Amino acid sequence: MARTPIAQMSFTKIYPLLVQKAERKGRTREEVDTVTCWLTGYDQAGLARQLERDLTYADFFNEAPALNPHRTLITGKICGVDVTAIEDPIEQNARYLDKLVDELASGRAIEKILRA
Repeated sequence: MARTPIAQMSFTKIYPLLVQKAERKGRTREEVDTVTCWLTGYDQAGLARQLERDLTYADFFNEAPALNPHRTLITGKICGVDVTAIEDPIEQNARYLDKLVDELASGRAIEKILRA
């Protein structure tokens, strides 16, 4: 079976799974929204509007108001892949988001997650 490229995956369907991952470890949807907004430049209302649409990851990141320039400070591996080595910008941004949610789920302080 062929693997669907991340850019074509439904962001609208995967976002609730990211929230569930964080909530299972005692974090909140608001915290997931905070890291998502930090990464993409969406405000809370803009993020909510995007989640009401059936968006792909490509749509979500291509329409992002201002990708955070500090996102390149996110390092480490997600699904065994070094996020800094990913060449496709949509896949890299999706993996950055996944990494941020993983950091939330592991109990890391929000100030450190946001590279503040």
